[in-house]
Amino acid sequence: MGFFDKLKRAFNGEKKEQQSEDSEKYNKGLEKSRKTFGEKLNELFANFRTVDEDFFDDLEETLIEADVGFDTAVKISDELKQEVKLKNVKSKSEVSQTIIEKLVNLYEIEGENEDKELHFSEKGLTVFLFVGVNGVGKTTTIGKLAHRYRQEGKKVMLAAGDTFRAGATEQLVEWGRRVDVTVVRGPEKSDPASVVFDAIKKAKEDSYDVLLVDTAGRLQNKVNLMNELAKISRIITREIPDAPQEILLTLDATTGQNALTQAKQFRDVTQVTGIVLTKLDGTARGGIVLAIRNELHLPVKLVGLGEQMDDLRDFKPEEFVLGLFEGLLDEKKED
Repeated sequence: MGFFDKLKRAFNGEKKEQQSEDSEKYNKGLEKSRKTFGEKLNELFANFRTVDEDFFDDLEETLIEADVGFDTAVKISDELKQEVKLKNVKSKSEVSQTIIEKLVNLYEIEGENEDKELHFSEKGLTVFLFVGVNGVGKTTTIGKLAHRYRQEGKKVMLAAGDTFRAGATEQLVEWGRRVDVTVVRGPEKSDPASVVFDAIKKAKEDSYDVLLVDTAGRLQNKVNLMNELAKISRIITREIPDAPQEILLTLDATTGQNALTQAKQFRDVTQVTGIVLTKLDGTARGGIVLAIRNELHLPVKLVGLGEQMDDLRDFKPEEFVLGLFEGLLDEKKED
């Protein structure tokens, strides 16, 4: 059964009475996005008369405003034109259902063979390198992930690789204190790669399981950023040949299309293996996940669905789709 069939079953009251904890988290975390997307569809159909060229222009604009991405919006519009011709779709409910079906199916197709798992070293130290601009929730993500692995019984260390902002180091140190893990730091303005080297050395000597590395994110000077991240990566790989196991780009979901732009820029300067999408619960722009998958082909691996320590969740595509579209498709609606 595909995504869309599961979606229809959910909308027709066939969901299990007892939702899983993940389902509840996604449903609540995507409430704003779901409400806004529904409002935009309602606006689109408020003056609906017929499926003509003006309608398709309005549809593209609506989808772009919903942050699903320009390429995705155009593709959905083009596919809907074909559907209208083939199936003679005319009614408001049929068109609405078809739009969401196309979004869901495209999302599923683009996600085939996607590696959304976090990878760990089979033996010895695992290193995750975090990249992203300031203010996106990178340090908070590191702190919450450290808490998770600490709860799982792993020995965790943090490396304060953003040495250019004293505030960044202090914030990471505070997270280390909160979740009771070791933080390796260097003097302000020191070489980030040297801090990472010191952290790896200590982690290996003291048999740590996981090292989470914070970095600076100064996109205004991409050349310096590229050189810095490349140097850090070389140091890590030199000391641990199969590391870093993950290079995770942290994006703030509330920034919508700006997050997509950042992802494209970081993809140009480093080999990103996955996305951490923060603040998904605080935005109406959950459609950005569709844009990331459909336009960048980078897997979302972690999502922030709230402020609590356990609200950083592994990304689950089916739960995301159900959370984003639940209640927006109802085959019993009147036209």
